[in-house]
Amino acid sequence: MPVRCCFHRSSSSEDTDGADSVDKLLSTKDGLAAFRAFLQSEFSDENIEFWLACEEFKKAKTSAQIASKANKIYSDYIQTEAPKEINIDHKTRDDISKNIAQPTLSCFDDAQRNILCLMSKDSYPRFIKSEVYKELMKKQQGSSQRKWLSF
Repeated sequence: MPVRCCFHRSSSSEDTDGADSVDKLLSTKDGLAAFRAFLQSEFSDENIEFWLACEEFKKAKTSAQIASKANKIYSDYIQTEAPKEINIDHKTRDDISKNIAQPTLSCFDDAQRNILCLMSKDSYPRFIKSEVYKELMKKQQGSSQRKWLSF
């Protein structure tokens, strides 16, 4: 299930179209790989890596798995000076820090939504102008996966 993007300014169809495009992009193997390569080239791949870690985290079945995966995500992406620290607001970071001792499957939802927004509004517009995207377009020519390429 995709995480819906929240925008701090008034919502418009342009905002939700951007989020929908990123959702569609991330739902395909080739699209995800191309976007990940693009983000790596921009040295901002921690965003997609965090988003993917959250998607995997939501599949945890036991409380032990939830705790283990939550602590890994927290130490890798959330805590101050984490090796792959993501750019989230102070309140979201504090809320996660307060609740990490007893994590739930939704404990990273706000941060994941914020990162999706960041990728939708910042990285995705640059991605669709990039050579990586142009190569993906060539690869997808005539493919049924092309649906997500429309804006």
